[in-house]
Amino acid sequence: MPVFHTKTIESILEPVAQQVSRLVILHEEAEDGNAMPDLGRPVQAVSMAVANLVKVGKETINSSDDALLKQDMPAALQRVEGASRLLEEASAMLKQDPYSGPARKKLIEGSRGILQGTSSLLLCFDESEVRKIIRECKRVLDYLAVTEVIETMEDLVHFLKNLSPCLSKVSKEVSAREKELTHQVHREILVRCLEQVKTLAPILICSMKIFIHIISQGSKGAEEAAENRNYLAGRMSDELNEIIRVLQLTTYDEEEWDADQLTVLKKAQSAIESRIRAAYDWLDDGLALRGGVGEKSLRQIVEQAQRLAERYLPPSQAEPLQKLTSQIVTMTNALCELRQNEKGTTPQAEALARGIKEKTNELRNAIASAIEAADKSGTTQTAHTVAGRLEQANKWLLNPQHDDKGLGQRAIALIIHEGKKNQQHVASVAEGLPGIHKAEILQLCDEVDNLSHQLGDLCAHGQGNTPRAQEIARQLSHKLYELKNRIQQAVVSRVVEDFIDITTPLKQFTDAVLAPEGTLGRDQNFNDKTHALQTFSNRAAKTARMVAAGGSGGNKKLAEALTASASQVESLTPQLINAGRIRMTYPDSKAADEHFENLRQQYAETMQRARALCDEATDSGDFIRTSEEQMQKHSFLCEEAIAKSHPQKMVDNTAAIARLANRVILVAKQESDNSEDPAFIQRVNQATDILQNSVAPMVQDAKLVAININDSNAVSRWRESNRALLSNVGQVRKAIIIQPDLIPPPEVSQLHLNDVGYYYDYEVVPPRPPLPGGDIPPPRPPPPETDDEDEMFMHAPQPNQPIMMAAHGLHQEVRQWSSKDNEIIAAAKKMAILMGRLSGLVRGEGGNKRDLIACAKAIAEASQEVTRLAKELARECTDKRIRTNLLQVCERIPTIGTQLKILSTVKATMLGAQETLPTWEELMLYGTEEDQEATDMLVGNAQNLMQSVKETVRAAECASIKIRTASGMKLRWVRRQPWYQY
Repeated sequence: MPVFHTKTIESILEPVAQQVSRLVILHEEAEDGNAMPDLGRPVQAVSMAVANLVKVGKETINSSDDALLKQDMPAALQRVEGASRLLEEASAMLKQDPYSGPARKKLIEGSRGILQGTSSLLLCFDESEVRKIIRECKRVLDYLAVTEVIETMEDLVHFLKNLSPCLSKVSKEVSAREKELTHQVHREILVRCLEQVKTLAPILICSMKIFIHIISQGSKGAEEAAENRNYLAGRMSDELNEIIRVLQLTTYDEEEWDADQLTVLKKAQSAIESRIRAAYDWLDDGLALRGGVGEKSLRQIVEQAQRLAERYLPPSQAEPLQKLTSQIVTMTNALCELRQNEKGTTPQAEALARGIKEKTNELRNAIASAIEAADKSGTTQTAHTVAGRLEQANKWLLNPQHDDKGLGQRAIALIIHEGKKNQQHVASVAEGLPGIHKAEILQLCDEVDNLSHQLGDLCAHGQGNTPRAQEIARQLSHKLYELKNRIQQAVVSRVVEDFIDITTPLKQFTDAVLAPEGTLGRDQNFNDKTHALQTFSNRAAKTARMVAAGGSGGNKKLAEALTASASQVESLTPQLINAGRIRMTYPDSKAADEHFENLRQQYAETMQRARALCDEATDSGDFIRTSEEQMQKHSFLCEEAIAKSHPQKMVDNTAAIARLANRVILVAKQESDNSEDPAFIQRVNQATDILQNSVAPMVQDAKLVAININDSNAVSRWRESNRALLSNVGQVRKAIIIQPDLIPPPEVSQLHLNDVGYYYDYEVVPPRPPLPGGDIPPPRPPPPETDDEDEMFMHAPQPNQPIMMAAHGLHQEVRQWSSKDNEIIAAAKKMAILMGRLSGLVRGEGGNKRDLIACAKAIAEASQEVTRLAKELARECTDKRIRTNLLQVCERIPTIGTQLKILSTVKATMLGAQETLPTWEELMLYGTEEDQEATDMLVGNAQNLMQSVKETVRAAECASIKIRTASGMKLRWVRRQPWYQY
């Protein structure tokens, strides 16, 4: 089947598919009784191109040392040659008889062979190129596997000499490959992983240096240094394994998340397979010592499998896997004991090693089976963000009687769970909020839970379509939106509180580490600051995860980046503490100092990235409003401190006010830097400067109060400066929040009771029709805005209509907006309708091959139009982040549209000389494996396209709020009445 994961493959296949589609259309016209034209010249041109392709292919086979290429490419070459011969024979037969049926059959088979054979050839060659890059990546992995045995500077120098050229080669080849890929997400993963490898490599070398330094002196700290080194080598190995996994991908699902069960399983399988060789080498070597690289690889394989069983697999798959891991651990411990006692070569030890190998193979097979089951199950996973879960819940609420296999209820249960607890089941989302807000969230959770169970019970008894069920669905939808908003408010509060100051815990820890030897209470201070840093890291990571789930607005890229940075903060903190302990033990060692500084810098950058991502996910207006509320709370506590004469309490709360003000300034500056609207920038900068100038006077006045808390003049001055500070925060908030253009209210003196000039409605009301004039009937009023094709989407599609489900999803997204004066909505609506037609054609519900090709072509053209409109809007958008996001989501659309066109051509060639397309049921029963594969690829492509257009519509709506006022561009985003208001 054609794949389009590189720009080269796509650029070659598109013109081939174009020519083939013309042949299919000629074939279709011949079915209508038309004579076939003379195809001699075009077929001769194809034959010459094929001959050249075959020649190059054979030369490639002869010059390559890739066994798989030598094995796979000849079959592809034979297919192309055979297809070329079929075209030549068809051309000759049609010259003699332009109406020949057998000739037409050969023509269509030859066309299919050319398209699929060319695709196979390109894929063979491309896979060979990928294997070369993977070989280099595995060489680096092999070097990383021996970091644990390097114990002298000579070994380290030799190691570095070997590693450096390999790393350079990997960097160069992966960078070149990344630029060639068509899937943007794959490109981004490769860039991110490669950057991490480059960053971690020098830090790893430094950690190895300090380890060698410590063991050469025979002093303490070797365990911490080894842990640092192993952590860094492990991080690099994980990044390289991810590069290897992504290099081998040829398709991409727009709705796939890193946290999806299938993705997690595949990543785990990749990590396990990368460690198998080292583990097996250790098992085969009876003289191998305990604690070596091979034993650690084996134990890491077991740990990975245990994690999968505990977190991601259903009990039926998890229990056998847990049993296997338990057996492998017991047997490995026994083997290690025998080898420790120099009995590693005895029959008993060899039998144990063989048994472990067999069990490990069983474990690998169990994971492969789990992947296959997850792939085939087709069960839709619940979304990973509150916004996504709300969308899934609403789909069920719109049509409760439809069996969605419990997806809607599971999504609601997870929204409730998010309201009560965070993902780690540790702390309440509402933790730290005033008691009344916390009680409101918990009450809403209980109400939603109760309504969900009521509706679920009605559906289970076949009463999902009754008036009572519909009333409960309406109530539940309303409560869910309310709960989502409450969760988002709680998340904003956590961001404000937990990221108020990210530098102090690290600075205090660094000061404790750098305290000179002999300083009183040095060790106790280090332990206290270590505990404070660990607590801060845990809370920051937890908040980042909460923002990913509850505050990212369904932005997949942002949610995954937040989750990744949270994991990095958690894993990096203990390593920084270890490095600090080593630095304290060896204060005069340059290597220890450099090692600590490396990890300190890594931690600081990771924490800053986590905060920046949280800020990006949080609405600036909400952030400043919440900060304002917190500042008012601390102001009240200051007043309390003054009343009770508590200077320290005054100092603490004033410091909190100042820190909150500085965070508001930081967020405001980020908004200013992110904008290209001169008026907005000037307004925000002016308000920010005034706020910045009011922080120091308030702090100074507070100090004077703390020195003499009974000085009424000092207290009055502080109150005045604090009031000014709070007022200035409010001014910054007003400067940042963009108010929508509202129609100015009329003068009260000009209003009359019979005035019909003003309406309160979603849409502009049509003019009042004239009074009847005698026998002449009044003109028909304009019809309400509806879609002619709305009947296509009147009923929810069935699970066996995957393309229609994708089209229906996009239609549901765009139908909430009026298409009047909004070209993007009109174009997206057109795409949904065309995709609905394509669904009918692919399912054999009328139409022929020509219609299928024409419909796919129309979709590709509509894709170009949506992209053009989105880019035009992006050019006028003054918000850099929103513009970048809009460009990223819309740039995927033309590529997917082109691929859909090619896949539809492939599908058409597979239908042979049939006059009409076979039905879906006929395809399932009698279609070949190749037919099924073509259909699956077409379905996946259609789903990706609809998802990308849906994301583009959402991004376009955000961008429309911030467009240049002088651009003259006007997109009206007018909401149509929601279903529950009819």
